[in-house]
This record gives sequence, C-alpha cells and structure tokens, in this order.
Amino acid sequence: MAGPTEEREVYFEFVALGNVVRVSAICSVTGVEVQVLGPAGAARLDLERLALRKLERRLAETKAQPLPQAGRKGFTV
Repeated sequence: MAGPTEEREVYFEFVALGNVVRVSAICSVTGVEVQVLGPAGAARLDLERLALRKLERRLAETKAQPLPQAGRKGFTV
C-alpha cells in the first residue's frame, strides 16, 4: 500500500458489454487491478465506489508492494 508520503491514484476503465458494464480499477502505485460488473443503467459514481472498495480490500489482503520506479510511467486506457 502507499506509504505516508506516496500518493496513490486509481484509474477507472468502463466497458459496456450489452446490458452490463465492466469497471476496472487500477492502483497507480502497485499496478493491482480489479474488475466489477454492474447494470448498464447504474450510476457511474456507484460503480466507481464499488470497484474502489474491491481494490482497497485486495490491496489490504495482499499487502501489495509499490511498483519499481521504472514501471510507474502510467497506463494507456
């Protein structure tokens, strides 16, 4: 997990799959990624919150280590 001086951003990706949406949440510090599925009509903010909670839980469970400095150039979505 991010240390006290290390900021963490979370990137969200939304992909419509018929009447559902797959939301990916990616931690910028560790590179850990999780996905959730929700109804296409659900509020975007609600889906982001759900994905963020799942990501936080995964980071706590795995005690994920930060990516090496060379690997932190960002993601193309």
